[in-house]
Amino acid sequence: MPSPRLTRRPSFWVGLGGLVLAMLLGAPAGWFGAVMTGCLYLALCAGWGVLTTRTWWGPMPRGGAAAAGGGALVALVVAAALAGGTTAEVPPSEDVAVEEVAPSGSPTPSPSATPSAAPSATPTPSPEPSPTEEPSPAETAEPGTALATVALLEVKGRAPKTGYDRDQFGQRWADVDRNGCDQRNDVLRRDLTDVVTKAGTHGCVVLRGTFADPYSGETMPFERGEATSPLVQIDHVVALSDAWQKGAQQWTADERQLFANDPLNLLASKGELNQQKGDGDTATWLPPNKAFRCAYVARQVAVKHAYGLWVTQAERDAMERVLSACPSEPLPAGDPSTPAAALMPERAEQEAASGAGGATSGTTGPATSGTGSAVTGGDPACPVKGNHSSSGDWIYHVPSGRYYDVTKPEECFATPAEAEAAGYRASKQ
Repeated sequence: MPSPRLTRRPSFWVGLGGLVLAMLLGAPAGWFGAVMTGCLYLALCAGWGVLTTRTWWGPMPRGGAAAAGGGALVALVVAAALAGGTTAEVPPSEDVAVEEVAPSGSPTPSPSATPSAAPSATPTPSPEPSPTEEPSPAETAEPGTALATVALLEVKGRAPKTGYDRDQFGQRWADVDRNGCDQRNDVLRRDLTDVVTKAGTHGCVVLRGTFADPYSGETMPFERGEATSPLVQIDHVVALSDAWQKGAQQWTADERQLFANDPLNLLASKGELNQQKGDGDTATWLPPNKAFRCAYVARQVAVKHAYGLWVTQAERDAMERVLSACPSEPLPAGDPSTPAAALMPERAEQEAASGAGGATSGTTGPATSGTGSAVTGGDPACPVKGNHSSSGDWIYHVPSGRYYDVTKPEECFATPAEAEAAGYRASKQ
């Protein structure tokens, strides 16, 4: 008769798996660690058997379970003792030098004839020299270039915009160069080609022309009109709001008006891009036409240096980054070695002085334009004053004109006819 097949309950396999897991947890400490954790696990299981008479390896009387638990604890103690023996004290390694100290009672005599040498101090490593800061490209650029001028700009934080208003910069498109034409039309005549002007305006008002926009690189027609004029706008290269926050708050009203109408700071541009720019500086806006960026930033540098406006650190870094790609880019006009803002009062004094020797008692006689008749009133040494405007126009002023008394003449004529024969046109005012 065959013997019955022995079967195990699932709890047996679970308990056996627990034993294996416990031994694995102790294995990193060595074989004794695995034995110790295994014995501890068996002791706990036996303790459960004392309480319930059942263990994972099968039913067991309380006495048997207690004996099993005791055996497991004994095995645990033995394994711990064996483990302690394997961690006996290890003699010092030969690599460790042990300083021998002579007994205090028998000091080692030192020869008196030979002076003892001073103990050599452990050499202290000399500190590494701090790296020398490399000069910026602007500081090493060729003098007179736009890149070199960047290094001359003062770096400060942006001041609050509080109090800014477009009206703080005076009349829009004032005739600051006194050529008888507003600055918008002066700039349009300068920046457009194939220009056609309005009859009866002495060549001032631009009716139409062809515009090559430097900001986009596009060429577009210009035609004066309510709907078409805004397509070509006049951009302040250094925006008025930006100037306000970087020094212009401290200027007089006349100085701000001169700045807002200075041809150096004015460029005809595509209206859409002018609106997109807003009051951005070099750090926040550059023309989409990359070929024009060097010239654009050079003009901003020239304006800011000429008027003593400061820049933020981010703005200076952006200027230097753009101009480093074209280090020989010149400033767009002249040598702005003296800020124009500082020259404004001097210019006013010069103009006042030139007019002081002019008309007497504030009354001037009328002039006859276009004839050979002599001009009455004004400065006898210069009855008709010829002046070259910044836009290239040649204008003459007579004593009855608005700007005669404050115009410093570049040429003098006896009659308007002589001025017109020399290529000058009459001032509109």
